[in-house]
Amino acid sequence: MNPVTLVDLRASFEEELRAAIAAGNVQPVRDRYLGRKDGVVTRLLKDVASAPQEERRERGAAANDFKKYVEEHVAEAAEVVREAAQRALSQRERVDVTLPGRLPALGHRHPLTLVRDRMEAIFTRMGFAIVEGPEVEDEWHCFDALNMPAEHPARDMQDTLYLASPMPGEAWTPAGPRPDDERRADLRTMLRTHTSSIQIRYMQAHKPPIRIVAPGRVYRRDDLDLTHTPMFSQMEGLVVGEAVSLTDLKGTLLAFARDMFGAKSRLRFRPSFFPYTEPSAEVDISCWACDGAGCQMCKRSGWLEILGCGMVHPAVFEAVGYDPERYTGFAWGIGIERVAILRYQVDDIRLFFENDLRFLEQFPY
Repeated sequence: MNPVTLVDLRASFEEELRAAIAAGNVQPVRDRYLGRKDGVVTRLLKDVASAPQEERRERGAAANDFKKYVEEHVAEAAEVVREAAQRALSQRERVDVTLPGRLPALGHRHPLTLVRDRMEAIFTRMGFAIVEGPEVEDEWHCFDALNMPAEHPARDMQDTLYLASPMPGEAWTPAGPRPDDERRADLRTMLRTHTSSIQIRYMQAHKPPIRIVAPGRVYRRDDLDLTHTPMFSQMEGLVVGEAVSLTDLKGTLLAFARDMFGAKSRLRFRPSFFPYTEPSAEVDISCWACDGAGCQMCKRSGWLEILGCGMVHPAVFEAVGYDPERYTGFAWGIGIERVAILRYQVDDIRLFFENDLRFLEQFPY
């Protein structure tokens, strides 16, 4: 091949290479010129072998120079294409630091925690102290001291979750001493059925005046359904002092109801019976969905049951060493789930325990 032909090939190669760089792919040019079987350079080198003896050296040197030229320029072009592709990718993935950041998804408190915190805040503003106690209790604190005799239905195995009792002769004492400090190895232990046992423990350790609320989990042998669960939360309140009256109880509960459910809330007290209070009452709150006019939520009655309450029974004061002639008091118990159901208009208590995010994400922080 004469020098003119190589000049033409070089010009053609350079033109094709520029087009390949613009297209972002130099592989077709590499294959066309450096292909092992039918590449332009391969054919040049084959032509050298068939050339006259006196021309082989010159034509071979020219062919090798052209091969080296093609290889260098193809490599340079491939690097240019790679860098251009990298710049384009970086531009597409570039972070615009002037844009506002995306807040990460954060969890929030459970609706039952929201309700409990709000209830605690309301009673704390009224001057109540928040107290807690053990979830595993003995019979005396959970039943005897609360004027619930041995034959009371609530103490039956079908209502109370009893734990293994101590074996006779073992050195064992109940969770807390009785007022006479008697140690009874025959007392059974159980998961507490109400947080009233906390009130007994607190009265054993403190003298009047007393103003406390006792929130916590309680356990009963209930089947899981729309309105019942074997584990739920209560908040029980206790006020003890001189000349404490039923009027004080009504005023306290009315203040709570209006803070929790709205300023227009009204309460209705119905006579009832609890062993540890006398007199006792069930309390209904006016339905805020219809303001007492009657709707589907309140079953057309205008009222919703919310809690039980009453004046502390003198036998309870005697059990903890208080003088029932000097002191009076009132107590109430309210289910935290019950308040959440009424406040958020939830129709199935099981939703609070199933951890379904579609349900939990509906509540405010």
